[in-house]
Amino acid sequence: MTPSPRPPHSLLRKVVFGSAVLVVPALIAGFVAWPRSPLDLGKAGNMANAHVREHWAAGDVIVLIRHAERCDRSDGKCLSVADGITHDGSQAADRVGDGFRTLGMTNTDVISSPTTRTAQTGHYMFGDANQAQEWLRVCSKATLLQDALAHKQAHRNLILITHSDCISKLEAQLDYEHADASEYGTAFFVRVNHRDKAQALGVLNVDGWDTALKDVVR
Repeated sequence: MTPSPRPPHSLLRKVVFGSAVLVVPALIAGFVAWPRSPLDLGKAGNMANAHVREHWAAGDVIVLIRHAERCDRSDGKCLSVADGITHDGSQAADRVGDGFRTLGMTNTDVISSPTTRTAQTGHYMFGDANQAQEWLRVCSKATLLQDALAHKQAHRNLILITHSDCISKLEAQLDYEHADASEYGTAFFVRVNHRDKAQALGVLNVDGWDTALKDVVR
């Protein structure tokens, strides 16, 4: 059998170029459509668009908060011991606590990692109401979400004061594997429905609370 003639190089180039013209825009569109990080709740309108106030009022929210600024990784003045937070960190923690008190804390439980920096952060955010548990320091990637759900009571919000690595692990479990690392004091809001299905609502940095609360108190 006589082999079929090969297409001329010019035709091959046209086919390859045409395929690239179709594929590259599709890849770019997919990248734009699927965000790298959860919604920034500190931008105007996003707190309302994510219905955070309604979910919070229903007691359907878990929040992971990164501890305040570490003393041993800062040139700032230490609050007390070296493995704790800085003086500036304690003030930032207090501001975040004010934000949550504006949302309302009557149906909210607080748990923290047992490290000094998380305990101090919890104290300046919420007083002495928080309890310390080891699983929030270890944060198993395989079970973190299940551990959080196991500690959440129905119709009560749950605040977990923890570490950036732990927040990254939960973001990865919720399909944000390449999310930006959390800043000191960043809060990651997650909605839990009645079937224990979790959905990322967004992240809120310390400096974003003023804008976010304008949506909440309208």
